[in-house]
Amino acid sequence: MRGFIIALQFLTRLPMPAIVVDDAAFARSMRWFPAVGLVIGAAVAGAAWVGALVDHRLGALAALIVWVGVTGALHLDGLADLADASGAAHKDRERLLAVLADPHVGSFGVVAIVLQLLSKLVLLDMLVDVRAFGALVLVPLAARIGPLVWTWWLMPLHQGLAARFRSAIGPIDLAGWAAALATAAWFTPALLITPLLVLWWGWHVRHALGGISGDGHGAGIELIETGLLLSVAITGLWIHTT
Repeated sequence: MRGFIIALQFLTRLPMPAIVVDDAAFARSMRWFPAVGLVIGAAVAGAAWVGALVDHRLGALAALIVWVGVTGALHLDGLADLADASGAAHKDRERLLAVLADPHVGSFGVVAIVLQLLSKLVLLDMLVDVRAFGALVLVPLAARIGPLVWTWWLMPLHQGLAARFRSAIGPIDLAGWAAALATAAWFTPALLITPLLVLWWGWHVRHALGGISGDGHGAGIELIETGLLLSVAITGLWIHTT
């Protein structure tokens, strides 16, 4: 449970007991990232359900606000940094890495955040309208399996966050969460697209950056969450119309 609490402290803004953490314990906590996703999903689904008691649009807005609030916009920051770096690189990898290291947010990053939030809001509205609250619980879990795969598969881009996690993830961790994903997909079949999204993002950062970084993890989580929401929405719409 210590690793789970450490992961909750890192990935959320939920109040947690103070724990002294060394680098090894922090790295091992990555194994619990998908479980933290389940906590995030429960909070998002709960907010959506309460808001939907008034109107499905209010449920979607409440879910989005809680999603951003609980995570502290941590992954949105990674998405913005990567968008700025990609927009300013002009196929120059050294320029891309230099901009990626800049802590300031530029116009590309702002646009990426706005588009991401709008996309999630629209998709949440679609899911709340059909009362797909169970899927909302599972989407953040599935998306956070991605960092485990990328850490095991890709070289760290530099000696930062991603490098600290690399030694902590092995095949047993991946197999365990693959089994959990398969169980979740039994209830929400749209989650079966998760491996394809995870592999796509890993391939992208490998070719664009040469490895994975904390920003790459954050951006990947955000984009996979949106991709999974879209998959669930399309599946639900197909079922509703047939």
